Amino acid sequence: MVKQNSIAPAPGSRHTSKRVGRGDGSGHGTYSGRGCKGQKSRAGNNKFRPGFEGGQLPLIKRLPRKRGFTNIFRTEYSTVSISQLNKFESGSEITSEKLKAAGMIKSLAKPIKILADGDIDHPVTVKANKFSAAAKAKIETAGGKVEEVADAAKVD
Repeated sequence: MVKQNSIAPAPGSRHTSKRVGRGDGSGHGTYSGRGCKGQKSRAGNNKFRPGFEGGQLPLIKRLPRKRGFTNIFRTEYSTVSISQLNKFESGSEITSEKLKAAGMIKSLAKPIKILADGDIDHPVTVKANKFSAAAKAKIETAGGKVEEVADAAKVD
């Protein structure tokens, strides 16, 4: 049966505290392990706030403040202006593959959006993922057709 008076801590788990300032013979006399003079030798343990760099402008103050945010759900489009569509023949069907072949977009990884920059003077059928309202109106007034296709080209 274990009795309370017979319980002892595991050997080596308890250490006697270092007694400083008890004479030079102890090895921790005179300055008590604090060295000579200066800020760190004085009484009062917690003298420096977190991030204190000895009077130098702290890192947290040297960095610019964060501004705004990044929308992680943003869809980035490959844009094509209407003026570029004039290169295609009248009545032709313009698809993402044809735009890539003509060098108007770099890759098919991003969805395509048609913007209303410039004018178109002949009817064409345009198949893209998105159209600006003005671009849609310009293509239709020229006698062309607009077809919105699903985001099949979109790669996450």
